[in-house]
Amino acid sequence: MTAELVRGQNHPVSQSRVEIRVSAGTPVLALASLADEQGRLAGTGVLAHPGARSLPGVHAPADLADRHTFAVDLDAVAADVHRVGVLLVLPPGGPVRFGAVPVSYVAVAAADGGTEIAGYTLTGLDVETAVIALELYRRQGAWKVRAVGQGYADGLGALLADGGMPVPAARELAATALRTVAPAKEADVTLAAMPTPVGDLRAPQTPAQAPAPAPEPPDPIPVSGVPYAGAPGPAPAGDGSPPTISYTHPRRRRTSSEPPEPAPRAAAAAEPGQPPRPVAGDASGWSMDERLYNQVWGMFEDLARTVAAYRSAVEFADSRMDRELDDALSDPRHRIGGSGNAARDTARARREELVAQAQAVLDRDLVQLIAEAEVVEPALPVSYARWDNPVWHGHRTPEEGPLALRLGDLHLPERPDLRIPMLVRVPLERGLWIDNGRTGSEAAMAMDTDRLRRAAMDMAVAHAVRLLAVHPADRFSVHVIDAAGAGAASLAPLVRAGVLAAPPAAGAAGVTRTLAELTRRVDLVQMALKAGAPEDLPPDVDTADQLLIVHDFPHGFDDRAVTQLRYLADEGAAVGVHLLMVADRDEASAYGPLLDPLWRSLMRLSPVPDNHLADPWVHHAWTFEPDLPPQGSRVLDQALDRVAEARRTTRP
Repeated sequence: MTAELVRGQNHPVSQSRVEIRVSAGTPVLALASLADEQGRLAGTGVLAHPGARSLPGVHAPADLADRHTFAVDLDAVAADVHRVGVLLVLPPGGPVRFGAVPVSYVAVAAADGGTEIAGYTLTGLDVETAVIALELYRRQGAWKVRAVGQGYADGLGALLADGGMPVPAARELAATALRTVAPAKEADVTLAAMPTPVGDLRAPQTPAQAPAPAPEPPDPIPVSGVPYAGAPGPAPAGDGSPPTISYTHPRRRRTSSEPPEPAPRAAAAAEPGQPPRPVAGDASGWSMDERLYNQVWGMFEDLARTVAAYRSAVEFADSRMDRELDDALSDPRHRIGGSGNAARDTARARREELVAQAQAVLDRDLVQLIAEAEVVEPALPVSYARWDNPVWHGHRTPEEGPLALRLGDLHLPERPDLRIPMLVRVPLERGLWIDNGRTGSEAAMAMDTDRLRRAAMDMAVAHAVRLLAVHPADRFSVHVIDAAGAGAASLAPLVRAGVLAAPPAAGAAGVTRTLAELTRRVDLVQMALKAGAPEDLPPDVDTADQLLIVHDFPHGFDDRAVTQLRYLADEGAAVGVHLLMVADRDEASAYGPLLDPLWRSLMRLSPVPDNHLADPWVHHAWTFEPDLPPQGSRVLDQALDRVAEARRTTRP
């Protein structure tokens, strides 16, 4: 059975001879990169492309196409190569971004047309023109495959530069690869568009502290929910000291033609040499909401990288101690008298010293991040705020939609109380799937099935209420499929407030009717857009965005209904039809692989704490916790009352 990977997930590769299959929605250039253990590219023989197809162990495709096959012999890969990356690049003169073409699918399979071992669908891309789709990597003498999905809006040159290649060399190598499928002039223009990098936006160094300037590639920019994975990891220093890792606030692209509002100036440090006191909105942006959004992403990255530095330092200290202990045991001189014990004590003391140094750096960074969280959390707008934030009590239905929505919180085991808001951009590019199954989650396994299902549906309703409350009153119509009526208790607030487009659809007939209406709407809007007349729709078509909540899938669904649901998941978001599913994947297993594309296209969330999400920079497993209204709070009902009142006053 093929392992269906999500971004950041890995899977063992037990065979040495494999092939990598690419199925793209448009002709792309497919290349392979070779990197060392830290993910660094060095030299010119690190990229297999149509002009130089073969590298040791890797044979790349010949030309531009929408389907490709790589041949890989892992036993023949050079010993100093630890990562084999699969790169997809849009050619000059073609589509301008991956978000404008159908999603691509990449799979690792047995050689010579064998069965697939693992596959990954590259969802969530937007402005990127080059992407690291997946990578094969060595781990303790064995090979694994990891779903990466790290995209670069500035193309192949930026991707190569981010792998540690000097910017001029990265530009030249990218131009060489692109010239094989595009005129030289077009390729050169594309690479010349790479922006000049800028420095850290939140913690600028003083001239006395700043190192000598060096070119630096632009950071990848996450555009939704769980962003890209695949940043190079830390490397030990050559003098045997602990490995270090640098991290900076993510740099953001302009989203409008207007000049950005300046970020507020941080207050002076309490004492000389101390970091500045955090200020809410201390990031670049054109509005306070955008600055806060960028600041939250900066906190997310800072926490990911500082914990990565700590873990790497501890791992280095452990490996150094093991090496010194092995040396002590293998030296015959240490077998006589107490010199062996002294050598072991010295090795352990060095290990404790290195760990203590790493812990001190981690504690320092965590103190700063906690202080920042304490000022940022109360300042968040309603769409980013927790349900227990007082900002909800004074909220009124807005005239414009928000930049992003909060889905929950993320944290790491080194400091579980430091919660980073998980924000997803709107309009939603992917549907949401709230998993009410127990498989694969320790917290879910420890929970009663009925309570787990109720928690999942409560979470879905909370997301729906937030979506309604932070958009204009007439922006969304909400539909519900609850074939067996099992979600009635959770749905009661929506029904009572009268904000549903129709009563929850029950039974097979209700499922069929609701899906037929929404499928028809998608078809009609797509045809109107293709005809260049988006306003020319039948009078019975609701032009508001649509949210479909599906509870207890696949109960009440026949094969036709399943096909329609897949169609809505694939095509709906682009024309304003969004899917929110509450389902157990195991219960849908009777449909076999038919539903695999459906699950892959949705962003999985859990109603209980679960560590199934990965960050884009160092691949930590983050624990996700949903954000629900406090027990006994009426904040949900009050938000719905405001939505209902706003709808009454805006109706003609």
